[in-house]
Amino acid sequence: MKAVILAAGEGNRLRPITSTRPKPLIPIVGKPLLEHTIIGLKDAGIEEILLIVVYKEELIKEYFDNGIDKYNVKIEYLTQEEYLGTAHAAGYAKEFVGDEKFLLMYGDLLVDPNLFKEALNKFEDSKAEGLISLLEVNNSQEYGIISINPEGFVERIMEKPPPELNMGNLANAGIYIFDSMIFKAIDKTNKSIRNEFEFTDSMEILIKQLNGKIVGYIIKDYFWSDIGLPWQLLDANNYLLDKLKGSILGDIEENVFISGDVFIGKGTKVRSGSYIQGPCYIGENNLIGPYAFIRPYTSIENNCHIGMSEIKNSLIFSDTTIPHFNYIGDSILCENIHLGAGTKISNLRFDNKTIKMKIKEKLVDSGQRTLGAIIGPNSQTGINTSIMCGKKIGENSIIGANTLVDEDVPSNSLYYQDSNGKIKRVNNPF
Repeated sequence: MKAVILAAGEGNRLRPITSTRPKPLIPIVGKPLLEHTIIGLKDAGIEEILLIVVYKEELIKEYFDNGIDKYNVKIEYLTQEEYLGTAHAAGYAKEFVGDEKFLLMYGDLLVDPNLFKEALNKFEDSKAEGLISLLEVNNSQEYGIISINPEGFVERIMEKPPPELNMGNLANAGIYIFDSMIFKAIDKTNKSIRNEFEFTDSMEILIKQLNGKIVGYIIKDYFWSDIGLPWQLLDANNYLLDKLKGSILGDIEENVFISGDVFIGKGTKVRSGSYIQGPCYIGENNLIGPYAFIRPYTSIENNCHIGMSEIKNSLIFSDTTIPHFNYIGDSILCENIHLGAGTKISNLRFDNKTIKMKIKEKLVDSGQRTLGAIIGPNSQTGINTSIMCGKKIGENSIIGANTLVDEDVPSNSLYYQDSNGKIKRVNNPF
């Protein structure tokens, strides 16, 4: 069977993490997000994959190439020329799929790979023309909701239905399996009020006009995340680290304490006095310590320096330096960041309420009691910088010494506290 992955989006809600890389290339536990998916699809029997790409597509093509050497899976690419909706994107796959059955999914999903096998078996047993994966949700008015009949087949599809319609609580989980009939439905699909070709409309056409059947597959007991918000990356990281098998491939000095499942890659040196608690992933060619304290659910990519500092439940991308008396908790630090001595990130409110973060200029409740900061790539802080919980620092920014960051800092900014204690912001200072 073939698979089609829609990976064209810009990931705007994840900025500044996606300012220099597309969402499918966000690293989690040593591999880009999309690589975890490709490995899972391969294990489920998928041998050919089409990636629908746009945003920074050259980076995706460079990393995955043709797929043969890395994964023994053939990977092809098509560029979505315009953003005209999910049905428009899926329609690009018509020639690639031909008359075969295929799996279709969004490229920002991370799921338990066993889900793919179970969904494929469910589809084959159903004798239907399609399958849609479903999740039970509490706030159905915020999702595309699918109602199914007693036999398990889709009856109605509605985007964000009002509660009085009693549509149920099964939301679209973004993984589908179809035969080629879906392309006939896509050809009949008209633009919605959003001026897009909606895939949900195509599915309704398949059912109502083409007399096809779509079986609902309800996901239970499997990890699923669409990673649309920064803190969902931390959830995905925790899921993958819980499956990690420890392995020490680097150089460990005397008087280093390691407990739990810890992976340490080749070329990494852990200096004396360091304390590492698993589950934890540390990639290649890093320098850890002396006297570093790496707490559970931390992922550190390659070529980083973690000195006499404490890191907990965080993602640290490659080429980042956290050298002297720093505290990083429940945070994401992108690539090529340097923290000045004494930089601290707050991750807990005094009132213990959940932490909010600004997403596309709207304040969103993360639902997380502990959540630190997001620091964009190529940024740096001066000594004794303090960053409050839930704040974002844009890419290519500099935070001055002794500065309290109590608001989001735009990209390409110089942000500092002057001698009178007033915050100054300079855009594009260099």
